[in-house]
Amino acid sequence: MDQTSIQTSGGEAATASTLKYMPGFGNDFETESLPGALPQGQNSPQKCNYGLYAEQLSGSPFTAPRGTNERSWLYRIRPSVRHTRRFSNASYPLWKTAPCLDEHSLPLGQLRWDPIPAPEEKLTFLEGVRTITTAGDAATQVGMSAHAYVFNQDMVDDYFFNADGELLIVPQLGAIKVFTEMGIMDVEPLEICLIPRGMMFKILKTGEQAVWRGYICENYGAKFTLPDRGPIGANCLANPRDFKTPVAAFEDKETPCRVHVKWCGKFYVTEIGHSPLDVVAWHGNYAPFKYDLRTFSPVGAIRFDHPDPSIFSVLTAPTEDAGTANVDFVIFPPRWLVAEHTFRPPWYHRNIMSEFMGLIHGQYDAKEEGFVPGGMSLHNMMLPHGPDALAFEKAANAELKPVKLDHTMAFMFETRYPQQLTKYAAELETLQEDYLECWDGLERKFDGTPGIK
Repeated sequence: MDQTSIQTSGGEAATASTLKYMPGFGNDFETESLPGALPQGQNSPQKCNYGLYAEQLSGSPFTAPRGTNERSWLYRIRPSVRHTRRFSNASYPLWKTAPCLDEHSLPLGQLRWDPIPAPEEKLTFLEGVRTITTAGDAATQVGMSAHAYVFNQDMVDDYFFNADGELLIVPQLGAIKVFTEMGIMDVEPLEICLIPRGMMFKILKTGEQAVWRGYICENYGAKFTLPDRGPIGANCLANPRDFKTPVAAFEDKETPCRVHVKWCGKFYVTEIGHSPLDVVAWHGNYAPFKYDLRTFSPVGAIRFDHPDPSIFSVLTAPTEDAGTANVDFVIFPPRWLVAEHTFRPPWYHRNIMSEFMGLIHGQYDAKEEGFVPGGMSLHNMMLPHGPDALAFEKAANAELKPVKLDHTMAFMFETRYPQQLTKYAAELETLQEDYLECWDGLERKFDGTPGIK
């Protein structure tokens, strides 16, 4: 059992050098920030040590099968019923929830954006979320939303929990400190973190710069899990040991605070006189985690042809239809290309899945120009897409020697459901009006005679 103390005082978070993590995906963890705070041999003693309160946080129905049953026991300074008083309506107009239809007049098409502009005003993480697409229906716990975030202020006395879904956060510019009920995570670009549905947290800046920017997948459906490896076997892709869950930490702060809630697409706020991040110890398997994308071990073709992009899946949120994801989180990391007699970039395709892409770092091999770090693209269900003309000509005529794609990291939120564009995204000034022109150079080569053209 972890005995590391990461307690805080006066609202100041622990420094990065003190943060510790527990390895493993989906493990049953136990951790305490004060010695003896975690009960042994039972979950709910008549009286807890330190005068703490015991409560359970459930991420699944009580009767879910053991393999999918998720819950954690928390031992906290106050029970969470004291962290929500009378609610008032709140407004975050740029954070949208599915279903969100017919907000704009932009016709159907393949779309791409440059990074969203840096804010001129002061914004916290919560205020800086901008929804780009929505899919499904949050009220029926189906689908997802793709957001971008941009902010420049800490959530000092403001806290948030999302009842609509879990949040997969992908920083692109600037490291963040994610202080949850169950511990603290430092997350930098090329890392991701996941905050479970219903878990309270706040996000703070790390480092000195003008703006912090990234992406969020709000998953309304079944929680993210590791994809099955099938014939790949027991190793490679995202290995469970590389997922890191924070040890217990608490914020003992008796000052006016605000708890913000997202519930069925609406926002509410309640005022309390203390920090709600007061969990001194906990055990269970419903917990936040972080993951370093650089530890992903890719596999690929070592003779010919280009495999399906599903081999780059880090996490998947399944549906009841086997092999069909509510949403997949896929990355395109540094890797070697060695296939013989093969067009090596992604092939042209149309897909029943809908693809939202972002670029964290470097250059994407199928779009060497126009798709920049911090940018986004959307290729919706059954709309054709693939390498631009420049990438095609380069790949079609390249010497097929081993080549390493390096200094790159792109990702994709891919869902079975069509992604509906928001008004904000449709009218965003960074929308590339000329995106479709990237394929204009793909001219007819066929002339009815055999041979390579």
